[in-house]
Amino acid sequence: MKVEVNVLDFAAEPHIQVPDEHIIAMMLRPGSVEIGLQRSEMRTVEYDVGEMALCSHHLGQWFGAANVEFLAIYISDAAMMAACNGTGGEIELRGATKLVDARVSALVAAVNAERIAGFPNGQLFLDSVESALAVALVNGYAVRRPPQTYRGGLTPSRLRRVTELVHAKIEHDLTLEDLAQSVQLSTAHFSQMFRKTTGQTPHQFVLRHRVEHAKDMLRSAQARVLDVAVACGFKTQQHFARVFRQICGASPTEYRQQLLR
Repeated sequence: MKVEVNVLDFAAEPHIQVPDEHIIAMMLRPGSVEIGLQRSEMRTVEYDVGEMALCSHHLGQWFGAANVEFLAIYISDAAMMAACNGTGGEIELRGATKLVDARVSALVAAVNAERIAGFPNGQLFLDSVESALAVALVNGYAVRRPPQTYRGGLTPSRLRRVTELVHAKIEHDLTLEDLAQSVQLSTAHFSQMFRKTTGQTPHQFVLRHRVEHAKDMLRSAQARVLDVAVACGFKTQQHFARVFRQICGASPTEYRQQLLR
């Protein structure tokens, strides 16, 4: 279990974060953070000292303006698997912007007291608390998914990692090597497995996610089409309009007008 104190300051632009582990955050001072699963759904959440949040691993969330200091406790996948008694399948937690749980709160408070004291009890104490936290989270917030067998394609966890990378880098020029490296495969093997899994080439997959992100942004009448194109990773407005029409059957401007009507 990793324990650290983090500070989120006001951000100029909203950004997406995808944690690699389950995180419990306990506020160390009053503050607020703008957060949402989609950029278009972000809202401001106010926190008081001692209030907690639960961030599920591999679940991307958008963060905007923030002014919080919090204790972050990272729960490893190994601890989560042990808490499930080896039942198999994938483990995911339901995230919570405000986690109210007396058992979890008491364990987190114990970790914070240990931190303030300089961690005198050593790693064994932290490992014991991590095990107890994992059990509490699995019992209260786990969504168990049975193991699935994929012949010749990407596993669900690998496909999720690729999707998370696309969302996190939606504004950037992704390469096939970037996608393949995210799941530790060669580009040739990745391309073959990806198409078997999704029925699309990696390029088609990225374009569709860019267009879906653009549709969210176009719901705002204030966003210029050019700004939407750039924010979604298209180098020119003309390329954006052409791809958008191919996928949606309408230009970005026509799509926005349909929404307004």
